[in-house]
Formats: sequence, structure tokens, C-alpha cells
Amino acid sequence: MNKILFIVSAYLVSSFSLAQADLSEMLKEYNDGTVPYISVSQLHKNIDQYLILDTRDKEEYDVSHIPGAIWVSENMDQELFAFAKANKDTPIVVYCSVGVRSENFGKQLQDNGFSNVKNLYGSIFAWKDACYNVYNRDQIATDSVHVYSQEWANYLKTGIKTTVSPYE
Repeated sequence: MNKILFIVSAYLVSSFSLAQADLSEMLKEYNDGTVPYISVSQLHKNIDQYLILDTRDKEEYDVSHIPGAIWVSENMDQELFAFAKANKDTPIVVYCSVGVRSENFGKQLQDNGFSNVKNLYGSIFAWKDACYNVYNRDQIATDSVHVYSQEWANYLKTGIKTTVSPYE
């Protein structure tokens, strides 16, 4: 029995490690690193210290989002940020599915004078894979995560993968 547990544990660890390696390679391909990363564990430990912005489509946000996150879409709307213009040093974390769209949004924030912007490494997929809670639009904990596309779905290892909103 112990041998079976060891084999299963080794498989799970190696699968997670391969997913992380694949994610790392993909992020290097799509991102240029101008928005520094923050890990899911760092954000989780200090979640109350950040303004958390979800840069995905509204449908994705409605399926599930990180607690306290504000939906802003992937295109920066100047009027949405009128409240934050008074303090451009506000610590901000941006996220999307894996971290590509959020880096683009983070760059827009930096270009508009925000000086303390971080991109959540692995974004909501890494958050969910770390077993942290996500909430739907009714603020109820859920296991569902909108995966954006079948290609990106490969990077989510836990939860219920969906590409449709249950609210339609």
C-alpha cells in the first residue's frame, strides 16, 4: 500500500512540476517581464495589502475570481481608474488566466504612472492549483474556473474547467 501511495504521490508531483515548467516556458514566450511577478503564496499571505484587478472578460470573472478582486476587463478604461489617480503608488496585482493578458494591462497601468504594479505569476490557474478559494459572481466559493480556451485549459490542473458562463 505504501508503494502505491509513493507512486501516486510521485506522479502528482512530477505532473505539477511539468505543468509549472510548461507555464514558465509559455510565459517567457509571451511576456517580456516589464511587470514584475508576485507569487500566489505571496499574494495570499498579504492579500489585504493589494488592490487586485481581474483583467479577464466579464464572463470569466463571473464564473470565478480571486477574493476581493475587481473586474476591469483587459482594456484599461481611464474613467475606471479615476478613483486611483490620487495615489499612483497603490500596490496593485493584476491577473488573468495564466498571466499574459494581465501583463499587457499592467504595462498600461505603468504607462499611466502607476509605480507599484505586479503580475500574479500563473494568475488564477496557479491560484486555484495552490488550493486557494475562488468565488463566483454571487460570492459563493466554487471549483469552476473559466479556462479561456482549450489551449490554456492545459495549464489548469485542479478544479472544474469551463468555457461557458453558468449565468447565460
